Amino acid sequence: MLRGNKVGLRARHEDDIPILRAELYDDVVNASRAEGSPWRPITPGSNDPRLVVDDKEQGNVRFSVVELDGGTLVGTATLWGIDNHNRSAHIGLGLLPSARGKGYGTDVVAVLCHYGFVVRGLQRLQIETLSDNAAMLRSAERNGFVREGVLRRSAWVMGEFLDQVLLGLLVQDWKPNS
Repeated sequence: MLRGNKVGLRARHEDDIPILRAELYDDVVNASRAEGSPWRPITPGSNDPRLVVDDKEQGNVRFSVVELDGGTLVGTATLWGIDNHNRSAHIGLGLLPSARGKGYGTDVVAVLCHYGFVVRGLQRLQIETLSDNAAMLRSAERNGFVREGVLRRSAWVMGEFLDQVLLGLLVQDWKPNS
């Protein structure tokens, strides 16, 4: 398990799947804001890649996020779009409603940076998030990510176009434990 100050990132367990399905993916508004594609229901027992991890897939690494104090599942974290040639990847995370507002997001981003830069040897990490996602923007910026641009009206979410913010962090600008 990869450890931060508050959370750990570990492999997905079978008993995580019903919790993530019910609290993240069955929430139409949350899933629509997070996925970048139209919400659709996930059939129980399906091998949907957002829930069931394919260990052979090299371009995405999916983690379950747990509290260090007690091991309670609090969300999911992903390093996705891994490009080994350009040594870059994207960061994504989703916290269960009960885990939001506790500083876990900032810690998850920090642990994903450690994984990307130290374990995987990447040189750039990137985050794209909706411009009104103050929690994700704050978590990214606390970890040293810099706003690189705004993709105007680039995300169709629940009947309207929203702006996305593009943030990046280079390994030479990363300050572990900041």
